[in-house]
Amino acid sequence: MLFQIQSYLKFLWHSKNEHAVHSPFVFSLLTKCFYDKKPKPEYDILKKYRKTLLENKNFIEVTDFGAGSRVFKSTRRQISKIAQTAGISPKRAELLFRVTNYFQPENILEIGTSLGLATSALALGNPKAKVVTIEGCPNTANVAQNQLAEFDCKNVENIISEFESFLISENIQATNYNLIYFDGNHSKKATLAYFDLLLPTIDNDSVWIFDDIHWSPEMEEAWKIIKSHPKVKVTIDTFQWGFVFFRREQLKEHFIIRA
Repeated sequence: MLFQIQSYLKFLWHSKNEHAVHSPFVFSLLTKCFYDKKPKPEYDILKKYRKTLLENKNFIEVTDFGAGSRVFKSTRRQISKIAQTAGISPKRAELLFRVTNYFQPENILEIGTSLGLATSALALGNPKAKVVTIEGCPNTANVAQNQLAEFDCKNVENIISEFESFLISENIQATNYNLIYFDGNHSKKATLAYFDLLLPTIDNDSVWIFDDIHWSPEMEEAWKIIKSHPKVKVTIDTFQWGFVFFRREQLKEHFIIRA
């Protein structure tokens, strides 16, 4: 916790808003997407999705393949508590919806479904997109699948699999993903492994979003390595998320942005 506080203070010191950005691409993204305050009808759906999970008092046995939980001490967890503590926040869900709606990606991959709070934002952001979401824990995945069906997210394909075994399949490497949301394993080794495995799937307009880039010292190290990769041209650090863009026409630039 102390590490994250120190990281956040550094972030606040270095972060800027749209007035300090001279890249037309990033300026447009900030003003038309990140800072868009207009109400959206989809926000009500996202709120209802969350509300039904917060009211679900059932318990499930969770298999955790990632870096573990800082909140839960047991693998037997109440669905409402998972939604309350482990899921994407309402503000972040709305931002994820806006990002998806702004870029209109056709093929979306999510690594780490959990209860589908972020999945629903991706699905609603572009209903015409195909959203593939991977979850390692069968019980959590089943809750998400039922929830997504209840909210008519028909463009989502739920896959129960350990992440790396799915990502090394030939099918995944042969697909072009326009947006990938990484929220499955907050460790340096896994994050960099997923980065390398998924590089063949990018096109010039691909958008990658890494969750919890300041989760730990090793996640910050992973973020630095990703930023330095020759194929990465633009990054945006919003503290919670790291955005990665591969636009060949862009000069290499890194932004620290309050969002």
